[in-house]
Amino acid sequence: MSKKYILLLLASATLGLSSCSPFQIKSDYAATANFNSYKTYKLRIDDLKLNDIDKDRVLNEVSKQLQTKGLSVSETPDLIVNVKANHKKIQDIQSSNPYGIYGWGGPFGWGMGMNRTWTQNYSQGTLIVDLIDARTQKLVWQGIGSGIAVDSPKAKQKQIPEIVSEIMANYPPNRNK
Repeated sequence: MSKKYILLLLASATLGLSSCSPFQIKSDYAATANFNSYKTYKLRIDDLKLNDIDKDRVLNEVSKQLQTKGLSVSETPDLIVNVKANHKKIQDIQSSNPYGIYGWGGPFGWGMGMNRTWTQNYSQGTLIVDLIDARTQKLVWQGIGSGIAVDSPKAKQKQIPEIVSEIMANYPPNRNK
């Protein structure tokens, strides 16, 4: 096999794996904002209604991500970072006909097919990260990520850093897209 073929195969596999996120991520920004001028931030947690464990996870990860973007904490910041969280109850109803419309054994089998219906109830969490220009008090960037398994402490422990990382991957915005 040629090197080009192997590289193409690896690139395709990487792209395929990276697009399999369990989260739904969106972001928006003010076109007039000068993101190069923002060097410092301060966390505002008034709207963060989480237990102390999850609150620490979220805030530590947001700070970590902002610092990897070159921002530093300040008492006189360029950006106010407002983090919000919420969750909603979801009832997932699924129905299937495991034996086909002709019954057991396929189209030449016997009996009637059985429909099965089952429900699954769970809570799905959403994180919202607002970046507010401290001087103008206007929202300049917002990232939203949903899909956190709120009912599972073990899943939250793993998912919170992942979702914050995916949300913050869109900051600063790439205006060329």
